[in-house]
Amino acid sequence: MDVRLLLISVLLGLSRAQLDGNECTKASAQSCGECIQVGEKCGWCTDENFLKQGEQKSTRCDEIEALIKKGCNKSSIENPRGNVTVSKNQSLTEHTNSTKDGAKLKPDQITQIQPQKLTLDLRSGEAQKFVLTFRRAEDYPIDLYYLMDLSYSMKDDLENVKNLGTKLMTEMQKITSDFRIGFGSFVEKTVMPYISTTPAKLLNPCTSDQNCTSPFSYKNVLSLTSDGSQFNTLVSKQQISGNLDSPEGGFDAIMQVAVCANQIGWRNVTRLLVFSTDAGFHFAGDGKLGGIVLPNDGKCHLQDNMYTMSHYYDYPSIAHLVQKLSENNIQTIFAVTKEFQPVYQELKNLIPKSAVGTLSSDSGNVINLIIDAYNSLSSEIILENSRLPEGVSISYISHCKNGVSQEGENGRKCSNIAIGDQVTFEVAVTAKGCPSNGKSETLKIKPLGFTEEVEIVLNFICECECHKEGIPNSPNCSDGNGTLECGACRCNEGRIGRVCECSKDEVRTEDLDANCRMDNGTDICSNNGDCVCGTCECKKRDNPEERYSGKFCECDNFNCDRSNNKLCGGHGRCECRKCICDANYTGSACDCSLDTSTCMASNKQICNGRGTCECGTCKCIDTKFQGQTCEICPTCPGVCTEHKDCVQCRAFGSGDKKDTCEKECTNFDLKMVKKKEELPQPNDQPYINHCKERDANDCWFFFTYATRNDSTVVVHVAEELECPSGPDIIPIVAGVVAGIVLIGLALLLIWKLLMIIHDRREFAKFEKEKMNAKWDAQENPIYKSPINKFQNPSYGNKGVTL
Repeated sequence: MDVRLLLISVLLGLSRAQLDGNECTKASAQSCGECIQVGEKCGWCTDENFLKQGEQKSTRCDEIEALIKKGCNKSSIENPRGNVTVSKNQSLTEHTNSTKDGAKLKPDQITQIQPQKLTLDLRSGEAQKFVLTFRRAEDYPIDLYYLMDLSYSMKDDLENVKNLGTKLMTEMQKITSDFRIGFGSFVEKTVMPYISTTPAKLLNPCTSDQNCTSPFSYKNVLSLTSDGSQFNTLVSKQQISGNLDSPEGGFDAIMQVAVCANQIGWRNVTRLLVFSTDAGFHFAGDGKLGGIVLPNDGKCHLQDNMYTMSHYYDYPSIAHLVQKLSENNIQTIFAVTKEFQPVYQELKNLIPKSAVGTLSSDSGNVINLIIDAYNSLSSEIILENSRLPEGVSISYISHCKNGVSQEGENGRKCSNIAIGDQVTFEVAVTAKGCPSNGKSETLKIKPLGFTEEVEIVLNFICECECHKEGIPNSPNCSDGNGTLECGACRCNEGRIGRVCECSKDEVRTEDLDANCRMDNGTDICSNNGDCVCGTCECKKRDNPEERYSGKFCECDNFNCDRSNNKLCGGHGRCECRKCICDANYTGSACDCSLDTSTCMASNKQICNGRGTCECGTCKCIDTKFQGQTCEICPTCPGVCTEHKDCVQCRAFGSGDKKDTCEKECTNFDLKMVKKKEELPQPNDQPYINHCKERDANDCWFFFTYATRNDSTVVVHVAEELECPSGPDIIPIVAGVVAGIVLIGLALLLIWKLLMIIHDRREFAKFEKEKMNAKWDAQENPIYKSPINKFQNPSYGNKGVTL
C-alpha cells in the first residue's frame, strides 16, 4: 500500500476503533471549529500539555465532563454557547385610537406581535429559545375583495350582490370603523374547449333570448374603496356571461387578486377574499385541453383591469395558490353552494387561514356568511415561518386561553381568540452544523392573515474564540511548519504529524517503524496503535472512557484488577494496568478498606472486642463467634440464662448459686425496684436486655441487664414475683357435671328425633300401599240363591215363580 495513503488515512481518523463512542469522539475532529460543530455537549481542550504520549489530536474533543476527568482544566476548555438578543421590542397596541391626541393609528403603527426583531447566535445542536406574544388589537382595519363567478348559472346571485356594498358596509362597521370593499368577476379561459369561439358566441355566449356579455377570464371591476354606494353602482352594471364546461377558471382570478396588490389596492391590514361560485374549479394541467402548457408564473398580468394572459399560462396549482395567498397575507372565504361544499371543504384543508360557507341558491345569505367566516378566521392564530436555512430546525409550543398548551404542529396555533386576548408562543431554533457559506441568514415568522412579522437574524458559531489567537508558523509546530491554534498544530500543506514533524514526501515507513517497537520487539505500537512519523498514535476504544497510552501504547486504563465486577473495586483509578487506590483503600484491586466504621459494634467496640477489623470486615478470634461484628454466638447461652442464677441469689437469696453468690456473682451492680413496670426501658439506656426467668417454685422473676459506656454492668430486678395460682375445683366439677347432663339430653333428643322420622316414614308407606290395593268383585263360589223358578207348561207359556 502507498505510504502516503496510509498516513493520510491515519490522520483522518479512519481507524476502526474510532467508529464508536459518543458523538464528540466519533467525529475525530482535528480542530476546535470542527469539534464544536459536532454537538452542544462537545468541548475542546486548548491546554498544550493535555495530550499524553501516543494520543491523537482528536482526543482534545470530548464531552466537558470527560475532558475534566482526563485532566483538562475547566478554564482551558473551549465551549462557546449561543445567545438570544432582542433588537426591536415595541409594546403591543390595545386600540387603534391610541395616539396622544386620540387620532386613529395608521396600519403600520399598529403592533400585535412582540418582539419584532431578534438576533440568535446558534451553536450546533444547542436550541435557542424565545417567546413571542400576540394580542388582537381592537378596531383593526379590514380590506374585503368580493370575487364572483359570472357564468350563466349565477344570474340570480348577481341580482342580490348588486346591493351588497352598502349592506355589508353597515354590518362591518360593527366590527371595524376602517372597512374597504372591492369587486371582481371571472368566467373562464377564452379558448376552446372552455368557451365557444364562434363569432356569434364570442359576442353573446348565452341563448339568443338572453343578453350576456362576452366571455372573459378575470376582470377587476372595482378596486378597494370605502364607498359602498360606488360598489352598488358598478356591480349593478355587470352582466352575466357563459362558458361550455362546468368547472370555472376561478384559480386564475384568485392568483391575480393575490399578486396584483397595487391594482386591487390592498393595504397592510386584514385582507379578506370572498370567492363566490356554484361550480368546481380548473387547476394546473387542465390547460392542456386548450393547448396551454406553460405553468402559471404567479405574476400580475392586468391591463385595463383585465387578465390578458389566460390563453398563455396554465391554471395555477393549489400549492402555488397557497404560497401566494400566504405571501400576501390574504385570508380566503369560499362562499359556495351546498352541492360543491365537500369539494371546497377539502380545498380549505389545504389552504391555511381559509373558511367555507354554504351559499344559498340566490346568494341571499352572503352577508351573514361573510361575517361568520371572518369571526372564525380572526379567532384563530397560526404562526408561519419562512424557508429555513440548511441544517436549521424550528419548534413551537403555544400557550393559549384557559391554560391550554400544545406542541408539535398544534404548537403553532391558538383558537377562540377574542379581541384583546393575549397568547404566547415558545419558539426554539436549532442548528446542526454550519451552513456551507458560513454567513448569517434571516428567518421570518408571522401570524397567517396578518401583515406583521418577526425578523430573526441567525448568526452561526462556526469557530472557537481561540481560533482568532492562532500563531502562524509557530515554533511549537516543528519549527514553524504549522499554526498553533487552540493548543494544537494545524499543519501547513504537505506536513503531517501531531506537531507537523513529518513531510509527506520524505516519509519512509521502514526507517520509522523501528521507533514504534518496544524493546526491539516485533509488535508495532504494542498492536494498540499506528506508527505515524515514527511516533505511536494509539487507537481509540469503543468506550470513550477507555484509553491506550504510553510511548508504545503499552499502557491502558481498563486492564487492572477488578472487584465486585468493578475496575479497581470502584475505589481507585487504573493507570498503565495498575490500580492507584483512593484514600482509605488498599490492595491490588483497591478492595480492602482501611475504614473501621463498618466493624464498629453497637457497644462502640471494634468487633465487640472479639476480633480484628481487616478490609472493613471483622475476623473473629474465637471461632464460636460470628456475624458482622462478632456479635452472634449460636452455641452460647443467652444473657438472661447466663446471669439468671447470680441475679436470683443476690436479689432473692435462692437458686443454685446461693451458697457461692458472694464469690461468683460480684461482676455487676444490683438495683431493686418494686414492680416490673418500673424496670428501665430501652429509651432509658442504649444497651439493655429485658429478662424473664422461672425459679424453683415455678414463679417468674423479672430483671434487666445493661452495659454502661465504661463497660460496667448494672442489673435492675423487680421484687414482685409472678407465681401461678392453684386450680379452682368447684368450677371444674360443675363444668364436668353440666357437660355430662347436656350430652345426655342431646343424645335423648337425637334418639327421639330419629324415632319420629322412622314412624312417619312407616305411616307414609302404609298409606301408599292402602291406596294402591285392588279388591275382587266376583260372587262367592259356594253361595247358592234361595230363589227357585218354575214354568207351567200349560199356562200361556208363562213361567210361575214360587
